[in-house]
Amino acid sequence: MDLQIKSVFRACLVLGLIFSANAWADQAIEVKQVVEQNVESILATFEEKKSSFETDPEGFYQDMEGALTKIVDFRRIAARVMGKHARKASKEQRNRFVEVFKSSLFDSYSKTLVNSGSFNITVLKAKINPRSDKRASVEMEVVSDKGNSYPVTYSMFRNKEDIWLVENVIVFGVNIGLAFKDRFEAQMRVNKGDVDKVIDGWTVDIGIDLPEEV
Repeated sequence: MDLQIKSVFRACLVLGLIFSANAWADQAIEVKQVVEQNVESILATFEEKKSSFETDPEGFYQDMEGALTKIVDFRRIAARVMGKHARKASKEQRNRFVEVFKSSLFDSYSKTLVNSGSFNITVLKAKINPRSDKRASVEMEVVSDKGNSYPVTYSMFRNKEDIWLVENVIVFGVNIGLAFKDRFEAQMRVNKGDVDKVIDGWTVDIGIDLPEEV
C-alpha cells in the first residue's frame, strides 16, 4: 500500500470514528430526553393519583401502568426473570407471570412512594453501549425531601419500532433484574419446578437497604 492510499485509508478511518462518535452523542441525547419526558409524566401521574391509592387501588394501578408502560417493557423484564423456565412454561403461564410481576411491583413500590414524602428525580446522563447502538444506560439521582440521595440507573434498549424502553434497573449497585431472576430460580427449587406455585407466591421484595433518612 503506497503512501497516498495509506493517507486516504487513515482519513476514512478518522472520519468514520468521528461519525460514530457524533451518532452516539446524538443517540445519548435522544435517550436522555426520552427518560426525562417519561419520568416527568410518571411523576405527574403519581402526584395526581396518589390520593386514590387507598380508596381506589385498582384505578391507581391502571393509571400508573398506563404511564409506566410507555417506557418500561414489563414483558421483556418478566421473561428475563423467568430465565430458562420461560421456555418451558406455557403461554398462559408466561402471560400470567407478566401480570403478577407488574401487580406485585406496583403494589410494593407504590406503597414505598406514597409513604416516602416528597422527592425529586434528576436525569443526570445517558451513555450508549459502545458494543451496540441499541443499548444504553441512563443515570439518575433520586433526592428525598431530607436531602438523602439514591443513585438509580436505567438499562435501556431500542426495540424494532425504534422506541427506547427500560429493560432493567440498578439501585445502589443492586441489579434488580438479576436479583429477581435469582429469586425466581430459588423459588423454582423450593417448589420442585412447579411454575404455577412460584407465580402464585411471587413477591418483589428483595431487601434493598436504603440509607436511613436523617
